[in-house]
Amino acid sequence: MSQRPQALFAMTAENVPQVFPPEVLARLRESVDIDPALVARDFADPGVREALARTEILVTGWGCPRLDEAVLDAAPRLRAVLHSAGSVKSFATPGLWRRGIAVSSAAAANALPVAEYTLAMILLAGKNVLVARDRMRATRTSSGWGVVPGIGNHGRRVGVVGASRIGRRVLELLRPFDLRPALTDPYVGEEEAAALGVPLLPLDDLLRTSDIVTVHAPETPETHHMIGRRELALMPDGAVLINTARGALVDHDALVAELRAGRLTAILDVTDPEPLPADSPLYDLPGAFVTPHLAGSQGNELARLGLTVAEEAERLLAGGKLAYAVDLAALERAA
Repeated sequence: MSQRPQALFAMTAENVPQVFPPEVLARLRESVDIDPALVARDFADPGVREALARTEILVTGWGCPRLDEAVLDAAPRLRAVLHSAGSVKSFATPGLWRRGIAVSSAAAANALPVAEYTLAMILLAGKNVLVARDRMRATRTSSGWGVVPGIGNHGRRVGVVGASRIGRRVLELLRPFDLRPALTDPYVGEEEAAALGVPLLPLDDLLRTSDIVTVHAPETPETHHMIGRRELALMPDGAVLINTARGALVDHDALVAELRAGRLTAILDVTDPEPLPADSPLYDLPGAFVTPHLAGSQGNELARLGLTVAEEAERLLAGGKLAYAVDLAALERAA
């Protein structure tokens, strides 16, 4: 009989081998007794229900069913939910915290590739690489090797909207470069911004003064279309908008109007709706660079999420604190 606590996967089954490749799964199984062949996609399934009754640790991921009161009643031994992805909002309920069940998320690990994507796009946008590539592709000509005015990354102002995990990581990654980052976030004060090494600006001032604006705010009712027609009009001519957060934070109709006018350019890894309909002008507009929601963990980066869960399981069983515990009070304003 194993002395390791019983654990159960609850996610889309095909994600298990991606997030927990053999070496990561082996490390997780040093701490918990978990069967990768048994993956909960429906807690009403009799086999899953039987396993749930014995489960002490639930390892969740994309596609996890909602953990409502009936599910929690069926899991009387449950003491921790370790999420191998970002937000837990789609399945976590307040009952978890009321029952004293620890909740952890790998959101910090998932923030790394998003911030890396953002950094890459900031540097490329500063050199106007994406627009220049499209121009060369369309004209089959080159302006030659002369100096191109108005581009470059020397002293360019980068406005970061939201001091989320990703926003903070972007600020860290920007430090070695000769750029001038600034931050806007209603929940951050001057002292905290100073600790992050950036000036804190109201959103309107940040938009007016930034060459590149990158969005890292959560999607809440308050942030819906927070970058709308009025806000886009504040951005200077030639400015670049980058969105790797959620598509609904930006009013796409207003953005399309600015792109058609040739006043702004946009790099969008998220859209509203997602995916875009086939007739969306964002596919063809000059100055629009759209990628299919791939800034987050992909390919070999997924193993980092599983490793985060394995490490959290080790901390839990050693009696230590979870490094990435999710706080219910903060969840309301999180992504």
